[in-house]
Amino acid sequence: MDILDLFYKGGPAMWPLLVLSILSLSVIFERLWFWLRILTQEKQIVDRILDAAQDNWQVAADIARLASNQPVGRFLYAPLRFSKTDAETFRLALEATAEDELAGMRRGEKLLEAVIALAPLLGLLGTVLGLIRALRAIRIGDLGTESTAGVTTGIGESLIATATGLIVAIISLIFYRLFQSFVVNQVKVFRKAGNEMELLYRQSPPDFSNSTSAIVPENFTPPRKPGKTKVSEPPEPPNASN
Repeated sequence: MDILDLFYKGGPAMWPLLVLSILSLSVIFERLWFWLRILTQEKQIVDRILDAAQDNWQVAADIARLASNQPVGRFLYAPLRFSKTDAETFRLALEATAEDELAGMRRGEKLLEAVIALAPLLGLLGTVLGLIRALRAIRIGDLGTESTAGVTTGIGESLIATATGLIVAIISLIFYRLFQSFVVNQVKVFRKAGNEMELLYRQSPPDFSNSTSAIVPENFTPPRKPGKTKVSEPPEPPNASN
Protein backbone atom coordinates (compact mmCIF):
# COMPACT_ATOMS: atom_id res chain seq x y z
CA MET A 1 0.00 0.00 0.00
CA ASP A 2 1.63 3.24 -1.12
CA ILE A 3 1.48 6.62 0.61
CA LEU A 4 -1.04 8.14 -1.79
CA ASP A 5 -3.42 5.24 -1.23
CA LEU A 6 -3.16 5.69 2.53
CA PHE A 7 -3.67 9.43 2.16
CA TYR A 8 -6.91 9.07 0.20
CA LYS A 9 -8.24 6.35 2.50
CA GLY A 10 -7.62 8.59 5.52
CA GLY A 11 -10.53 10.79 4.56
CA PRO A 12 -10.97 14.57 4.34
CA ALA A 13 -9.05 15.20 7.58
CA MET A 14 -5.82 14.26 5.79
CA TRP A 15 -5.78 17.53 3.86
CA PRO A 16 -5.51 19.86 6.89
CA LEU A 17 -3.03 17.40 8.39
CA LEU A 18 -0.96 17.72 5.24
CA VAL A 19 -0.97 21.53 5.58
CA LEU A 20 0.05 21.31 9.24
CA SER A 21 2.85 18.89 8.44
CA ILE A 22 4.24 21.20 5.74
CA LEU A 23 4.15 24.19 8.10
CA SER A 24 5.80 22.19 10.86
CA LEU A 25 8.57 20.88 8.60
CA SER A 26 9.29 24.36 7.24
CA VAL A 27 9.72 25.72 10.77
CA ILE A 28 11.85 22.74 11.81
CA PHE A 29 14.27 23.02 8.87
CA GLU A 30 14.55 26.81 9.24
CA ARG A 31 15.25 26.58 12.98
CA LEU A 32 17.75 23.76 12.51
CA TRP A 33 19.74 25.88 10.05
CA PHE A 34 19.47 28.87 12.40
CA TRP A 35 20.77 26.98 15.43
CA LEU A 36 23.48 25.20 13.44
CA ARG A 37 25.02 28.53 12.47
CA ILE A 38 24.81 29.85 16.03
CA LEU A 39 26.17 26.88 17.92
CA THR A 40 29.17 26.41 15.64
CA GLN A 41 30.40 30.04 15.87
CA GLU A 42 29.14 31.39 19.17
CA LYS A 43 31.92 30.34 21.54
CA GLN A 44 34.63 31.63 19.22
CA ILE A 45 32.95 35.03 18.91
CA VAL A 46 32.52 35.41 22.68
CA ASP A 47 36.13 34.44 23.42
CA ARG A 48 37.52 36.84 20.82
CA ILE A 49 35.47 39.79 22.05
CA LEU A 50 36.23 39.24 25.73
CA ASP A 51 39.94 38.67 25.10
CA ALA A 52 40.15 41.87 23.06
CA ALA A 53 38.22 43.84 25.70
CA GLN A 54 40.93 43.12 28.25
CA ASP A 55 43.46 45.08 26.21
CA ASN A 56 41.61 47.41 23.85
CA TRP A 57 37.91 48.23 23.90
CA GLN A 58 38.03 49.67 20.40
CA VAL A 59 39.27 46.35 18.98
CA ALA A 60 36.57 44.53 20.94
CA ALA A 61 33.92 46.85 19.51
CA ASP A 62 35.19 46.25 15.96
CA ILE A 63 35.09 42.48 16.44
CA ALA A 64 31.56 42.64 17.87
CA ARG A 65 30.43 44.87 14.99
CA LEU A 66 31.80 42.43 12.41
CA ALA A 67 30.01 39.58 14.22
CA SER A 68 26.68 41.44 14.29
CA ASN A 69 25.16 38.79 12.01
CA GLN A 70 25.11 36.52 15.08
CA PRO A 71 22.83 37.12 18.10
CA VAL A 72 25.70 37.04 20.60
CA GLY A 73 27.65 39.52 18.46
CA ARG A 74 24.74 41.97 18.46
CA PHE A 75 24.32 41.38 22.19
CA LEU A 76 27.92 42.26 23.06
CA TYR A 77 28.07 45.12 20.56
CA ALA A 78 24.99 46.87 22.02
CA PRO A 79 26.79 48.71 24.88
CA LEU A 80 29.88 49.37 22.74
CA ARG A 81 27.95 51.41 20.18
CA PHE A 82 27.86 54.44 22.45
CA SER A 83 30.83 56.79 22.57
CA LYS A 84 30.63 57.03 26.35
CA THR A 85 28.44 55.23 28.86
CA ASP A 86 28.15 54.70 32.58
CA ALA A 87 27.77 51.37 34.36
CA GLU A 88 23.98 51.59 34.49
CA THR A 89 23.62 52.39 30.78
CA PHE A 90 26.07 49.61 29.93
CA ARG A 91 24.00 47.05 31.84
CA LEU A 92 20.66 48.29 30.47
CA ALA A 93 21.95 48.04 26.89
CA LEU A 94 22.94 44.42 27.49
CA GLU A 95 19.60 43.51 29.08
CA ALA A 96 17.46 45.17 26.41
CA THR A 97 19.40 43.54 23.58
CA ALA A 98 19.28 40.14 25.28
CA GLU A 99 15.48 40.31 25.49
CA ASP A 100 15.19 41.13 21.78
CA GLU A 101 17.60 38.40 20.72
CA LEU A 102 15.98 35.72 22.87
CA ALA A 103 12.57 36.69 21.52
CA GLY A 104 13.91 36.21 17.99
CA MET A 105 15.27 32.79 18.92
CA ARG A 106 11.75 31.71 19.89
CA ARG A 107 10.40 32.43 16.44
CA GLY A 108 8.25 29.59 15.15
CA GLU A 109 7.45 28.15 18.58
CA LYS A 110 3.83 29.33 18.47
CA LEU A 111 3.32 27.57 15.15
CA LEU A 112 4.76 24.32 16.51
CA GLU A 113 2.53 24.63 19.56
CA ALA A 114 -0.51 24.99 17.30
CA VAL A 115 0.50 21.93 15.27
CA ILE A 116 1.04 19.88 18.43
CA ALA A 117 -2.45 20.78 19.67
CA LEU A 118 -4.39 20.56 16.40
CA ALA A 119 -2.89 17.51 14.69
CA PRO A 120 -4.22 14.86 17.13
CA LEU A 121 -7.64 16.52 17.19
CA LEU A 122 -7.86 16.56 13.41
CA GLY A 123 -6.78 12.92 13.30
CA LEU A 124 -9.45 12.00 15.82
CA LEU A 125 -12.02 13.93 13.81
CA GLY A 126 -11.06 12.01 10.67
CA THR A 127 -11.44 8.73 12.53
CA VAL A 128 -14.87 9.67 13.84
CA LEU A 129 -16.03 10.67 10.37
CA GLY A 130 -14.68 7.39 8.97
CA LEU A 131 -16.49 5.38 11.64
CA ILE A 132 -19.74 7.17 10.92
CA ARG A 133 -19.35 6.44 7.22
CA ALA A 134 -18.51 2.76 7.88
CA LEU A 135 -21.26 2.14 10.42
CA ARG A 136 -23.88 3.84 8.32
CA ALA A 137 -23.69 1.02 5.79
CA ILE A 138 -24.48 -1.65 8.39
CA ARG A 139 -27.98 -3.11 8.46
CA ILE A 140 -29.34 -5.09 11.36
CA GLY A 141 -30.31 -7.98 9.13
CA ASP A 142 -26.79 -8.19 7.71
CA LEU A 143 -25.06 -8.78 11.06
CA GLY A 144 -23.07 -11.99 11.02
CA THR A 145 -23.12 -12.27 7.24
CA GLU A 146 -20.42 -11.70 4.66
CA SER A 147 -21.89 -8.33 3.74
CA THR A 148 -20.49 -6.84 6.96
CA ALA A 149 -16.93 -7.88 6.17
CA GLY A 150 -16.20 -4.52 4.59
CA VAL A 151 -17.15 -2.70 7.78
CA THR A 152 -14.03 -3.95 9.54
CA THR A 153 -11.91 -2.72 6.67
CA GLY A 154 -13.62 0.68 6.80
CA ILE A 155 -13.00 1.01 10.54
CA GLY A 156 -9.34 0.15 10.06
CA GLU A 157 -8.97 2.72 7.29
CA SER A 158 -10.63 5.39 9.45
CA LEU A 159 -7.83 5.00 12.01
CA ILE A 160 -5.28 6.21 9.44
CA ALA A 161 -6.18 9.82 10.20
CA THR A 162 -5.60 9.36 13.92
CA ALA A 163 -2.22 7.71 13.32
CA THR A 164 -1.20 10.50 10.94
CA GLY A 165 -2.21 13.21 13.41
CA LEU A 166 -0.24 11.54 16.20
CA ILE A 167 2.86 11.21 14.02
CA VAL A 168 2.77 14.89 13.02
CA ALA A 169 2.23 15.97 16.65
CA ILE A 170 5.00 13.73 18.03
CA ILE A 171 7.62 14.92 15.51
CA SER A 172 6.67 18.55 16.13
CA LEU A 173 6.87 18.04 19.90
CA ILE A 174 10.35 16.50 19.71
CA PHE A 175 11.81 19.46 17.82
CA TYR A 176 9.81 21.95 19.89
CA ARG A 177 11.45 20.67 23.07
CA LEU A 178 14.84 20.60 21.36
CA PHE A 179 14.57 24.25 20.32
CA GLN A 180 13.42 25.22 23.79
CA SER A 181 16.51 23.60 25.29
CA PHE A 182 18.66 25.64 22.90
CA VAL A 183 16.98 28.85 24.05
CA VAL A 184 17.53 27.96 27.71
CA ASN A 185 21.20 27.34 26.96
CA GLN A 186 21.43 30.71 25.21
CA VAL A 187 20.09 32.43 28.32
CA LYS A 188 23.03 30.96 30.26
CA VAL A 189 25.53 31.97 27.56
CA PHE A 190 24.20 35.54 27.37
CA ARG A 191 24.19 35.91 31.16
CA LYS A 192 27.76 34.64 31.52
CA ALA A 193 29.16 36.71 28.65
CA GLY A 194 27.30 39.83 29.81
CA ASN A 195 28.53 39.49 33.38
CA GLU A 196 32.14 39.02 32.29
CA MET A 197 31.93 42.01 29.98
CA GLU A 198 30.38 44.19 32.69
CA LEU A 199 33.17 43.22 35.09
CA LEU A 200 35.75 44.25 32.50
CA TYR A 201 33.88 47.52 32.02
CA ARG A 202 33.91 48.30 35.74
CA GLN A 203 37.64 47.63 35.92
CA SER A 204 38.52 49.83 32.94
CA PRO A 205 35.59 51.72 31.37
CA PRO A 206 35.95 52.28 27.61
CA ASP A 207 36.03 55.74 26.09
CA PHE A 208 35.45 55.83 22.34
CA SER A 209 35.24 59.61 22.15
CA ASN A 210 38.95 59.85 21.28
CA SER A 211 39.03 56.81 19.01
CA THR A 212 39.38 59.02 15.90
CA SER A 213 42.11 61.65 16.12
CA ALA A 214 41.32 65.08 14.74
CA ILE A 215 43.76 66.99 12.47
CA VAL A 216 45.13 70.06 14.27
CA PRO A 217 47.03 72.83 12.42
CA GLU A 218 50.65 73.38 13.39
CA ASN A 219 50.24 77.10 14.22
CA PHE A 220 47.04 76.58 16.19
CA THR A 221 46.99 78.24 19.61
CA PRO A 222 44.24 77.17 21.99
CA PRO A 223 42.23 80.11 23.36
CA ARG A 224 42.80 81.05 26.96
CA LYS A 225 40.03 80.61 29.42
CA PRO A 226 38.74 83.76 31.06
CA GLY A 227 40.18 84.39 34.48
CA LYS A 228 43.14 82.10 33.84
CA THR A 229 45.61 84.65 32.40
CA LYS A 230 49.12 83.59 33.19
CA VAL A 231 51.53 86.27 34.54
CA SER A 232 54.99 85.71 33.18
CA GLU A 233 56.92 87.77 35.79
CA PRO A 234 55.91 89.03 39.22
CA PRO A 235 55.42 92.82 39.54
CA GLU A 236 58.29 94.88 40.96
CA PRO A 237 57.90 95.95 44.58
CA PRO A 238 57.22 99.69 45.15
CA ASN A 239 60.23 101.95 45.82
CA ALA A 240 60.66 102.57 49.49
CA SER A 241 61.98 106.11 48.89
CA ASN A 242 58.67 107.00 47.22
